[in-house]
Amino acid sequence: MTQEAEHAIEVEKLTKRYGELLAVNDISFTVRKGEVFAFLGANGAGKTTTVEIIETIRTPTSGKVSLLGMDVTKRKGEIIPRIGVLPQGFNSFDRITVRETLQYYSQLFGCRDSDVDGLIELVDLKEKTKEQFKNLSGGLKQRLGIAIALVNDPEVVFLDEPTTGLDPRARREVWEVLLGLKKKGKTVFLTTHYMEEAELLADRVAIISKGKIIAMGSPDDLIESNANYIGLTLKSVDEKVFEIVRKMGFEPTYYNHRNIKVRLEH
Repeated sequence: MTQEAEHAIEVEKLTKRYGELLAVNDISFTVRKGEVFAFLGANGAGKTTTVEIIETIRTPTSGKVSLLGMDVTKRKGEIIPRIGVLPQGFNSFDRITVRETLQYYSQLFGCRDSDVDGLIELVDLKEKTKEQFKNLSGGLKQRLGIAIALVNDPEVVFLDEPTTGLDPRARREVWEVLLGLKKKGKTVFLTTHYMEEAELLADRVAIISKGKIIAMGSPDDLIESNANYIGLTLKSVDEKVFEIVRKMGFEPTYYNHRNIKVRLEH
C-alpha cells in the first residue's frame, strides 16, 4: 500500500488476545478517506481495543492494520503526527483555562497559536475561553477534548465514545460539533454504543459483539435489515423512556429525539 491509498484505514483479519481472553476475533473492514465511520457495540465488545491498535497504542496478536497507507506496527513515528485522538474518559489540567489548554497542546505539536481561535469557534467555546477546565460541564469538557484532537489538523480523527455519560442536551451539543467535522470532510472513526448517534453522524457503521463484526453497512441499511422490531413515535425520548422499555425486558436498538425502536427477537 502507498500513502495515496484510497482507504484511510484498512483492517485485515485482526485478532487481539490478552492471555485466554479473545478481545478481537479475526475482523476485517476498511474506512474510506473523508468518511465518518461508526464502530458500534456494547461495553466490552472490543471497540476500544480495536481503535487502540489502529492508533498504534496496542500491538495486534495477528492480522494487518494500515493507516494512511502505513503499517501501524512499523511506521508509528510517521503515523502519530497525522492523526488526532479523543480517548475514552478524556481529562485535562484542572487549573488552566480553555484557551491556555489549547495553546499548550498547540505548542506540543508545533502549531501556531493563531489556529487556536479557529478551534474555539469550531467547538463553540468562545464564551468559555477564560474558564478553568475543572469548572466546565461534562459536555463542554468533551468539546474541548475534540478541539485538542484537532490541534494538529489531523487527516484522521479518532473519537472513543465522545458522548458517553452526558445528558441528552450535552450529547446533542457534541453532535453539532461532530456534524461540523463531517461537513469539513474529515475522516472520523467514531466508537459508540448509541445507534442514534451512529445514524445521525456516520456514513457507514460496523457493529461489533464479543470481538466479532456481526453487521456492517449504512445506518439505514442496518436499521431496515432488522425487521423484528416495533417503532413508537412520542413527544420526546429520554432516559425515563429507556428505563420503562428495559423494565419490560426489551433493549432499544435505535432512537432519536421522538422515535424509539425495540427489537422483538434476535
